[in-house]
Amino acid sequence: MTEFRQASGWQQRHTLVLASFVALFIAYLDRVNIAVAGIAMQESLGWSETEKGFVLSSFFIGYMAAQILGGVLADKYGGKKVLVASLVAWSLFTILTPLAGSASFAALILVRIGLGLGEAPLSPAVLSLFGKWIPETERSRSVAVYSSAAIAGTLVALVVTGLLVASYGWQIVFYAFGFAGLVYAVYLQRALYETPAEHPRASTEEKALFAEQVSAEGKADIPWRRIWSLGPIWALLITFFCTSWSLYVFMSWMPSYFSSVHGLDISSVGIYTMAPWAAMFVMMNVAGWIADKLILMDWNITLVRKLMQSIGLLGSAAFLLITRTVTTPESAVLCLCGALGLLAFAYSGSAPNVLDIAPRVGGVVVGVMKTRGTLPGIVGVALAGWLVDTTQSYDSVLLLAAVVSIVGAVVYIALGSAEKLIE
Repeated sequence: MTEFRQASGWQQRHTLVLASFVALFIAYLDRVNIAVAGIAMQESLGWSETEKGFVLSSFFIGYMAAQILGGVLADKYGGKKVLVASLVAWSLFTILTPLAGSASFAALILVRIGLGLGEAPLSPAVLSLFGKWIPETERSRSVAVYSSAAIAGTLVALVVTGLLVASYGWQIVFYAFGFAGLVYAVYLQRALYETPAEHPRASTEEKALFAEQVSAEGKADIPWRRIWSLGPIWALLITFFCTSWSLYVFMSWMPSYFSSVHGLDISSVGIYTMAPWAAMFVMMNVAGWIADKLILMDWNITLVRKLMQSIGLLGSAAFLLITRTVTTPESAVLCLCGALGLLAFAYSGSAPNVLDIAPRVGGVVVGVMKTRGTLPGIVGVALAGWLVDTTQSYDSVLLLAAVVSIVGAVVYIALGSAEKLIE
């Protein structure tokens, strides 16, 4: 490892991280754009709130179904191949969205499910590549940079989609974003390599490091029975489900909330919805720094994880309850900044907790977590539309999200642990 540590400057693994960041950024452009474009689509195509809820949630059916499959394909055929194929697939489904919407409601649902199927293999493919390129001492930072693309993509999608729809109509968003994905897929096919050994411009240090990593990694059976029998694992699965409930409901319905409740036009909606996501982006990094700082100060790691989850879920729930009482868009955006900003703390509890409990099979546990965490995208997003139709108000949507968050915090406080339970 000495030779590798002497390497400095930009390395090919840094290019991989940046390229992966852009891929996830594009994925979130294509996933989130319909949250804003859906306002114009609803008016043009005559959807009810319940029907719009089905459109918004159908993506997650495909997304949940192919998470584990994506990991298997990446391990078998290579992360690069799966990453490029995933990008091409979801970009094509993005381009098909306007055609499907004009054809029939059922066709649009099928295309949205296809979009979810296309995006699902992305993160498994990226993590498969990271395992071959990124040293252990850089993996946390690399994954953090990659993951932050989700919030960046959400922010840009909310703002740009509103401006494009207001100027050119809702169809242009899907054509422009989908075409950008296809162009980027061509770049990735030429720029990425499966391993440092295959890359003609990888440094000697990177190639040597890869050889050391391969020789050091051993393969062992996955202890499925042990995983499913541990209370702290179930605490993680439940609390991640509860965290994802608020996240996906916000992602899908916040633009409609500002449009329906506060009367904002479609271009203003994007500006107002940008602020809470910006708050989350900032606070996610702040929360991670706080958690690491507390651990360096010899705080008990279990206590730190529970503190982060409690701040995230209970703090977010409090702001959601306050949001039900506000009457101006300015007050609403401040409350939602508080809700999403504090929700970010929960990710400094759950994500690293996987490696606390089961570092050897952390990827497996994360895969299961993401599969479970996608359920709120199906159930919660669709249920939100039904609640708005039934009650003619967003109060019940906000109340339910707050209750779900409180349940997640209570479960994690009772059952969560940072002890290594799987060797």
